[in-house]
Amino acid sequence: MKKITGEKVTEYVLILTISAVLILIGNMINTITDKNPDTFVSVLAGLPGILILFAIAFAGTILGTVIPKVPTAIWITLIGVLVAMPYNTVTAPFVVAEVNKIGILPTCTPILAYAGVSIGKDWTEFKKIGWRGILVALFVMIGTYVGSALIAQAILAAQGII
Repeated sequence: MKKITGEKVTEYVLILTISAVLILIGNMINTITDKNPDTFVSVLAGLPGILILFAIAFAGTILGTVIPKVPTAIWITLIGVLVAMPYNTVTAPFVVAEVNKIGILPTCTPILAYAGVSIGKDWTEFKKIGWRGILVALFVMIGTYVGSALIAQAILAAQGII
């Protein structure tokens, strides 16, 4: 078990707060451009959902730091499943209703931006990968995209949606 410092907690809170603000703004813009006035979610309406996601991510990050043998992503997933599973009649109805107001696209945007900044920060390390590593990464990304598109096409066609 590792000890967690106040500096680390402050860093986690700052990163999650910046992400939460960006997600809320992105979510509002996303629902405005939806052209359906019934789906508009203001920043205040999305605040409970983003605070729930913030709390889940913060708790999972703290557990991942304190117990490093289990990855942080597993802790976050486990906490999220426990608070939102249908059998949990205490928190699940509220958690699901509020988090459903937050779209997936606005949630991914700050994460991808952070990943881009991280790669840009370690550009010398990225260059050490060489052209073969970059080529493999491109094929993996293209394959994932095409594979996802094919699966989505098959499922939507099977359901008669397209």
